[in-house]
Amino acid sequence: MARKQLSEVSYGWNGFADRQDLATALAGEIADRLTRAITERGAALLAVSGGTTPAKLFAALSTTPIAWDRITVTLVDERFVPPSSPRSNAGLVAANLLQNKAAAARFVPLYHEAASIEDAAAADSEALRSLPWPLDVVILGMGGDGHTASFFPDAGNLEELLDPASQRIVLPVHAASGGEPRLTLSMARIVAAGFVALHIEG
Repeated sequence: MARKQLSEVSYGWNGFADRQDLATALAGEIADRLTRAITERGAALLAVSGGTTPAKLFAALSTTPIAWDRITVTLVDERFVPPSSPRSNAGLVAANLLQNKAAAARFVPLYHEAASIEDAAAADSEALRSLPWPLDVVILGMGGDGHTASFFPDAGNLEELLDPASQRIVLPVHAASGGEPRLTLSMARIVAAGFVALHIEG
């Protein structure tokens, strides 16, 4: 079912001479998509990934003159660590994206203090339910093992994470290869987005 759903999605491949050209072009595409969403429904919803790859993209996007005060930013996935941790995606987004003009955006993190990762995922799903779904733009990264979001091959609940019919918004992830427990948007929420970019460099 998931394979059939994904096979019906149109996609394209874009190559660039260097990382800066990639960042500039992708920032422009994201800005156009968000502006279109704001024009159509008065608000826009953007989900971004962490890691080292998007730093240049975030810098370019943060200075783009769009209606950031009508944009909500959240995360595709997050480690179960506080924002003060150097491994926090929320910390990376705050330091690199939510600056300059983009400082006016509303940010909804995935990490909350909770007794367990399962409790955190349930609280996240409740907190995110009021956002203007579906996502307008999703920016995915890719790990060295080929995973995206927190869909690790050794995740104990991988089938649930990838379920295209899932009604869950945020799910907990336990995977030895992922290090800390993680929180991730479900595949169903990601593929329902208006625009999904897999941002890779190499």
